[in-house]
Amino acid sequence: MNKSSSESRSIFAWCLYDFANSSFTTLVVTFIYATYFTKAIAENEIIGTTLWSRGITITAIIVALLSPIMGALADRGGYRKFLLLLATILCVITTTALYFVMPGQTTLALTWFIVANLSFEMGCVFYNAFLPEITPQDRIGRVSAYGWAMGYGGGLLCMFIALFGFVNPEQPWFGFSKEAGQNIRATNLLVASWFALFSIPIFLFVKENTDRASVLNKQLFASSLIQLKTTFQEIQRYRQIIRLLIARLFYNDGLITIFAFGGIYAAGTFGFSVKEIIIFGIVLNVTAGLGAFAMGFIDDFLGGKKTIIISVFGLSMGCLIGVLAFSKTMFWVAGILVGFFAGPNQSASRSLLGRFIPQEKENEFYGFFAFSGKATAFLGPLLLGILTELFQSQRVGMSIILIFFIIGGMILMRVNEKEGIDLSRR
Repeated sequence: MNKSSSESRSIFAWCLYDFANSSFTTLVVTFIYATYFTKAIAENEIIGTTLWSRGITITAIIVALLSPIMGALADRGGYRKFLLLLATILCVITTTALYFVMPGQTTLALTWFIVANLSFEMGCVFYNAFLPEITPQDRIGRVSAYGWAMGYGGGLLCMFIALFGFVNPEQPWFGFSKEAGQNIRATNLLVASWFALFSIPIFLFVKENTDRASVLNKQLFASSLIQLKTTFQEIQRYRQIIRLLIARLFYNDGLITIFAFGGIYAAGTFGFSVKEIIIFGIVLNVTAGLGAFAMGFIDDFLGGKKTIIISVFGLSMGCLIGVLAFSKTMFWVAGILVGFFAGPNQSASRSLLGRFIPQEKENEFYGFFAFSGKATAFLGPLLLGILTELFQSQRVGMSIILIFFIIGGMILMRVNEKEGIDLSRR
C-alpha cells in the first residue's frame, strides 16, 4: 500500500471515531437523556436542571485536573492508543448502565453519567493528539473539519434511529415498552453499541509512534509528572498557545453549557416534547455538520483565528436570540445559528492548536487543550444552575452563556497566528 492510500485510510479511521463518539454527546449529554433526567428521573425540571448542572460541573473539574497529567503519561510512555481504548471501553460500559436507572434514582443516574462523561472527555484528549501526526500542516484545518462533520453526521444518524426505532413508534424496537420510560432508557444501549462498533477502525488503522514506549510503572508516572512540569514551564515560551487556551477557557465554556442544557431549555421554557427535541437535535446536527465541513476550507484559507472569531460572533448572535426568543420559531432560528457555528468553532480551535504545537508534545499540549476546555467549564453550568434556581427561570440562567462568548472573543483577538506557527517549528 502506498503512502497516500495509507494516509487516507488513517484519516478516515480517525474521523470515524468522531462519528462514533458523537452519539454520546448528542443523545446522552445534550438531547435525550439530559431531558429525560430532568423530566422523569428528577423530582421536577428545576431540581433536575440544577442537579444536571452539578454533574457537568464535577466532570469538568476532574477533567481539568487529570487531562494534562494523562497527556504527559501518554507522551512519555507511548500509551496514547491504549489509554484511548481504555476510555472508550469505560464510556461504553457506563452508558450501558444508564439504561438500568429508574425514575427517582437521581444519585445513581448522576454517578453513571459522570463516569461516562469523564471517560468520553479523557478519550478526546488522546484522540485529538493524533491530528497533527496523520495529516500535513497545510491540510490540518480541513481534516479537523472532516472529523467534526462526520461526528455530527454520526450523531444525526444515531438520533434518527433513536427517534424512529425507540421514541416515536407505539411499539418500540426489540420488544421494549414505554412503561417507566424503558424505550427512552434503551437509547443508551443504542449509544453504547454505536460507540463500540464505529470506534474499532481507529485502533486498527491509525498508527502510533511507539519509539518512546516505556513500561507502565512508578518511574514512568514520576517521569511523566516531571515532564509535565517542564512542559508547563516551556508553555510560557509559546505565548500564542497561552492566549488561545485562555480565550478557549471562556468561549468553550459557553459551548459546553449550550450542549448540556440546550435540550433542557427547549423542554422547560418552550414546552418541547421528547420527540420535538429529537427533531430539533437532528436539524442542529445537519447544520453543524454543514458548517464544520464548509468552514474547514475557510480555516485553511483564512487561518484558524479568523475562523474562530467568525464562529464566536455567530454563536453570540444565536445565543442572544435564544435568550430573548418569545416563540418556538425564534428559538429554532437561534438553534440553527448555534448549530452552524458550533462545528467550525470546535474544529478550528483544534486545528489552530495543532499548528502551534511543537513535535513530540502532542498529547501534553492537547492535555492542556482539554484543561482549557474544562478548567472553568464548571462555571457555566454552575452559574446557570444558580441563576435558574435563584430566579426560578431557565431563560435567566441561559443568559450567562452570552457573557462567556463575548469574553472569549475579546481575548482571541490578541492571538498572533503567524508567530504561533513559527514557534512550533513544524
